[in-house]
Amino acid sequence: MANTKSTNNVPEALNKFKYEVANEVGVSLKDGYNGDIAARDAGKVGGNMVKKMIQQAESQLSNR
Repeated sequence: MANTKSTNNVPEALNKFKYEVANEVGVSLKDGYNGDIAARDAGKVGGNMVKKMIQQAESQLSNR
């Protein structure tokens, strides 16, 4: 059975992570709709999020 407590926090945690990464790469996000930002900026945010998640997963695997 899945732990519903942790899965309920995933969207909130990813949203927070998105804003942290956006700040790091210099992309200004506002609360709510951000469909007016350039595709290049959205790609920077999403790409860096994936890069960081992969690095974290690889780090956890190497620590086993």
